[in-house]
Amino acid sequence: MPQFVVSAFYHFTPFPDFEALQEPIQSILGEQGVLGTVLLAAEGINGTIAGSRAGIDNVMDYLRTLPGCRDLEHKESTASEMPFYRLKVRLKKEVVAMGVPEADPTKMVGTYVDPQDWNDLISESDVVVIDTRNDYEVSIGAFKGATNPETRSFRDFPQWFYENRGALDGKKVAMYCTGGIRCEKATSLLKLEGIEDVFHLKGGILKYLETVPESESKYHGECFVFDHRVSVGHGLKQGTYDMCHACRRPITEEDKKSKYYIEGVSCDHCYDRSNDDQKARYAQRQRQMELAEARGEPHIGVVQKTKKKEPFEEF
Repeated sequence: MPQFVVSAFYHFTPFPDFEALQEPIQSILGEQGVLGTVLLAAEGINGTIAGSRAGIDNVMDYLRTLPGCRDLEHKESTASEMPFYRLKVRLKKEVVAMGVPEADPTKMVGTYVDPQDWNDLISESDVVVIDTRNDYEVSIGAFKGATNPETRSFRDFPQWFYENRGALDGKKVAMYCTGGIRCEKATSLLKLEGIEDVFHLKGGILKYLETVPESESKYHGECFVFDHRVSVGHGLKQGTYDMCHACRRPITEEDKKSKYYIEGVSCDHCYDRSNDDQKARYAQRQRQMELAEARGEPHIGVVQKTKKKEPFEEF
């Protein structure tokens, strides 16, 4: 039986004094034994956390007392093991980094579409469906026929949009992402640039997989999630993917048969992207992780794979 509740949430609301919220949020999460990451910025809050049923309930109740957060929604799934090893409450310029300050979801966004209405919208002939996630996420699952911008970071999305804007004029644009935050912010950019009919999937793929029966689903594959479960499927059941701890890409059992796959060190996607010194460090880290596991202890190096940011800060 699952032991941990995983809560994913975000809310765009003006937080002019967001720095003052860091310590009390850190305290309540610590008191409730909840781990994960929460991001705070002047534009709102974003996070994924995990803990006991009571712990998550108490934290979410507290977060809804924050200014403008009474209607904060969250999505839940479960995990048999704690999917995070640390607790962090971080201050950021943006709770999801796109790099266009003028695109402000607290002032202007597209139209929310409930999961039960999404199939009808994306089936219309004049609708362009855009996946606002990154290429490694799209690679394991997507809505059939959706446009893949092939971005490596959400910061790449504005450039893709500017280069392809002409194809969107006069069209309805429907966008989606993992949990709703990236596509919501992307709608603000499109509205800012004069695209009128812009829609986004409320609650993202996670809410869709949770609420739409698999027999009616237009989503094919699994959904990459930003914790150590790696992916989930319909009903938010844990998926079949593992992760390359060198490059953080999802990998299959078939991928592990490659001559370039060395656990914790490299895979097909990243073997040529690291030098011998880096591979040696990765191998040492993997050894430390294995020793910690043998002792029954978590090894936080598992979330310190590279100098890149935490994986679910893109969420």
